Amino acid sequence: MHPEAQGLLDALAQAGMPPFPQMSVPQARAAAAGFLDLQGEAEPISVESRTIPGPGGDIPVRIYTPDGAGPKPLVVYFHGGGWVIGDLDTVDKPVRMLANRSGAVFVSVDYRLAPEHVHPAAFDDAYAATVWASENAASLGADAARLAVAGDSAGGHLAASVAQAARDRRGPALAAQILFFPVTDFDFSTPSYTENASGYLLERGSMEWFWAHYLGAQDAAGDRYLCPGRTADLTGLPPAFVATAEYDPLRDEGETYATRLAEAGVDVTARRYDGMLHDFLWTLGATPAGLGIVDDAAAALKAAVKS
Repeated sequence: MHPEAQGLLDALAQAGMPPFPQMSVPQARAAAAGFLDLQGEAEPISVESRTIPGPGGDIPVRIYTPDGAGPKPLVVYFHGGGWVIGDLDTVDKPVRMLANRSGAVFVSVDYRLAPEHVHPAAFDDAYAATVWASENAASLGADAARLAVAGDSAGGHLAASVAQAARDRRGPALAAQILFFPVTDFDFSTPSYTENASGYLLERGSMEWFWAHYLGAQDAAGDRYLCPGRTADLTGLPPAFVATAEYDPLRDEGETYATRLAEAGVDVTARRYDGMLHDFLWTLGATPAGLGIVDDAAAALKAAVKS
């Protein structure tokens, strides 16, 4: 493990942060806000907060526009947090960096959270936001022909699912999918789940807790967009950047998905960040050794959208 990652784990242990299954949902959401202090300084960029129409009511979004002439590429971004925690603030600093380095306009989406809103509420909001971005690209100074989806962890799951739905529903057309540490399956038996079951920030018990809240009383096999890694046909999907971390229960399912995409003829850039923990986008101030992930993702996005 990288010394910075170990230092982060030691600091969290000293602070006495309990595992998510030992917290109530409000306590878990408050704990997630603590990650803001681990992200370093916020880069300057033009930011607009607004709402857009969604299937369950208005969806708050935050629009990040980097300097430079347009029209620019356009990325719809979904935050992580197990579909239960996290919000626009949680990913504000990472999104600023991604937008500045890629030169793309980012629309960060505050989709509905579980357990108040179980699946498919988050997915429905994510897809609706992507449609809205495509239809309103010009007003954002962006190019709908260079539209991508992106997200971290549960947000990576939503991005992968939206990419599949956009293919199946014949729109909106996507030029790329940027998947950071994505959830792609409902399977706690992979080697990475066994190796990293506890003690490495995201634990197997935490993922079981997140999934239970997200599903409610539903069966994990009940929806084709619930487990993007189980989709039989992955042909025709947009080019993908898939990032995984060595000490992450989700490592294997992300890497399996990247392999299956490549086998289906999709242009894939897969990167494993050795020595690092799950979703270190949330901790780049404390683990600056991981900053390369931002440049790697920005480069993949530029290549995919020909920016």
